Amino acid sequence: MEHFDQIDTRLLDEFQRDLPLVSRPFAVMAQALGLEEACVLDRLTRLKGQGALTRVGATIRPNTVGQSTLAALAVPEERLEEVAAIVGAEPGVNHSYLREAEWNLWFVATAPDADMLRASLARIEARTGLTVLDLRLVKPFNIDLGFRLTAQARPMAAPRAADPSALRPEDRPLLHALSQGLDIVARPFATLADRLGWTEAQVLARIDALLKAGLVSRLGVIVRHRTLGWTSNAMVVWDVPESEIAAVGPKLAALPGVTLCYQRRSVPDVWPYQLYCMIHGKSRDQALAVLATARALPALSHVPHRVLFSTRCFKQSGAQIAEVV
Repeated sequence: MEHFDQIDTRLLDEFQRDLPLVSRPFAVMAQALGLEEACVLDRLTRLKGQGALTRVGATIRPNTVGQSTLAALAVPEERLEEVAAIVGAEPGVNHSYLREAEWNLWFVATAPDADMLRASLARIEARTGLTVLDLRLVKPFNIDLGFRLTAQARPMAAPRAADPSALRPEDRPLLHALSQGLDIVARPFATLADRLGWTEAQVLARIDALLKAGLVSRLGVIVRHRTLGWTSNAMVVWDVPESEIAAVGPKLAALPGVTLCYQRRSVPDVWPYQLYCMIHGKSRDQALAVLATARALPALSHVPHRVLFSTRCFKQSGAQIAEVV
């Protein structure tokens, strides 16, 4: 984070969650930093323009509001730019990375419902002529990714229980807007309310309810880790017997330096791995040191695994919760 001053660093590090649910949240942030509200607005706008953050907004718990999946393609090197462009042009794709593996182009696809997600993946297959490896989420052990950038690595909090019954039909456009990002203005919730035809009080009340229900997993500054120096990011996949995943998953998720952890479906005879974790490091050695602590867990010490470092980011944006029209 050498390109940013101390105030920039604090904005990116200390406000990744718990954005104040008040009319002027950036004024509250400014007070905590000893600044004027206008200074915080200017800095956040600049940091977004520099690519240090994707948005000030929300991350939505997977498969509680819309549908999502992690997917991969085995792309010949000479077609990589072409295929990455096709994948990135699909509206529901919100993350797309090149990884060191034969299945080399990995992406997260989201949609308002299961039928639209299937249609999205089918379009990608048809337009690329390549098979999509579809790896649906089974169980999350840690899905936050809001880790501190300057503090020593520490265990991530386990996800709170989600209550899908709290969702109302009118919440979908609200959640979609939050996943795309709030306007960086003095009264962002009022601006959002105007777009939705709501009152500011209604927006604040529904966000609060959705946070308490665990449908919004985080509300705050969503950073781009690679831009901030966390360039050695590894997805590690483990061939753990299904009967053991429930026991080992929480232990893996609790290790300092493990930033995501979840169970996904396998694909018989193609991709046997069901337990996944992400490790974000500033160097490959740092990431591999975290992996070494994971491999030292008795339940993982002799488990076949693969380490897929990401080498390039093609796309990173918020999830598609509502249909784009």
